[in-house]
Order: sequence, then structure tokens, then C-alpha cells
Amino acid sequence: MDTNTQAQSFLVGIRQILVHGTITLLAIVIAFSLPPAARYILYVWWPRVETNTSLLLVTEIGLASALVLLFNLGKVAWDNRNTVAMARLTALVYARDARNDWLSRLRERALAKSLPAARDACVLTLTGHGTFVDERSPVREVLRSAYEIRVMLVNPVGEGVRRRVESLPPEVTALSFHGEIEASIAYLAELRKLGKKVTLKFYDEEPFWKVVVLGDHVWVQHCHHGCELNQQPEYVFALQHRDPRRGLFVPFYTYFL
Repeated sequence: MDTNTQAQSFLVGIRQILVHGTITLLAIVIAFSLPPAARYILYVWWPRVETNTSLLLVTEIGLASALVLLFNLGKVAWDNRNTVAMARLTALVYARDARNDWLSRLRERALAKSLPAARDACVLTLTGHGTFVDERSPVREVLRSAYEIRVMLVNPVGEGVRRRVESLPPEVTALSFHGEIEASIAYLAELRKLGKKVTLKFYDEEPFWKVVVLGDHVWVQHCHHGCELNQQPEYVFALQHRDPRRGLFVPFYTYFL
């Protein structure tokens, strides 16, 4: 964990250096370009505007449009600043809506691949099909790099499954749930054959959350009553090493303590 933290801190430091270097370079370019631009406006452009009413009108419209755009950009930047501050407070690093289009899957897969290899992985889900079996799962291959994998699936013969199935559309049946759970167990058996330490438990309650912990990041989806899990938004929270009490990583991680 310390090695991963040091690597992440190093990458963050490099990124900050590059950002500051880019901003400094842009400031230098703008500073050196101001005198020629001012001379052009005063000695070339403005004399033309004084003698051409059409050009004056175009200049006024262009300046007004530029000011409107500038003020709108300032408002958007201020609103985004507040949004970023709230995201940092909750330790939110990624979120996607229920559309789950190819671009969202690509971003989520890139996020999962960018994470350092996690020694431990914890999964709390319904049948596990969307996490272990579905080829589109962003964490399916990442789990293979973990040594210890702790999994909690819903009990296929429990009361929670019955209530869950009754709340879903008619095409979703208890038999389909059983098939997905069997496929997930088969995948976990393959991981065990690869030398992974796999622990599987079942819970009887109706599920409320899908939680996947990989190292310092946690994937979260709400199991809304009457809605399929793949139709729910997904959120990713990261552990704040400087202040672990901040953010939602620790509250969701406590499911596995």
C-alpha cells in the first residue's frame, strides 16, 4: 500500500509540474504578444474603424460577443469550481449515468487499468454476473491481479432473492438469478485454480448496494427496488490518505470489516 501511495504521489507531482510549466509558458507567450497586438490595434485597426461605419459595427458586435462569452465562461468556471470542491470532499473520482454507452465503458476501463495492482479485492453484489462474467465489466481482468478476493453474493435460495425477483420485470426470474450465480462461482473457481485466495459468502437480506473495492478505490451502485442493477448510476470513490475520514470510501469499505 505504501509503494502504491508513493507512486501515485509521484505521478501527481509530475502532473502538477507539467501543468504549472504549461501555464507559465502561456503567460510568457501572451506577455510578449501584447505590445505588437496593442500597436496593431492603435495604428492599423482603429484608423480603419474610424472611417468605416460597417467595420465599426462589426467590431462592436464582435467585442460584445467576446465579452458575453468571457462572462459565461467565468460563470461556468465558478460553478465547476464549486462542483469540484464538493467532489473532492466526497472523494468522488468518477461517475457515470445509467446509459452505460461505449464512451462511459471506455473511460471506466481506462480508470481501472490506471490503478496500481491491488493485493486485496472485495466484492459485495447480487449475482456477480456483471462483475465476474460479463466481458464488458471494467474490473473483470483487474481482479486477476489481486491475490486475495473476498466475495459476498446474495443467497440463491434466500428470502432476499425472492423479494428482489418479484420487484423486477417478468423476464427476470429466480432461475435466471441462479444461472448467473453459478456462472460467477465458476469464474471464482478458475481464479482459485490460478492460486488466488478466494473467499465466498452468501447473505440473505434484500440487497441495497453493489460495492467493489480495488485497493484505494471503491465502485458503488445502488440496488434500487424494482430496477435492474445495470440501469443504475455508478460512482467511484478514492481513499483520502491525508484524511481518511473525508469521503465515502471508508463508509463503504466497512461492509467488509
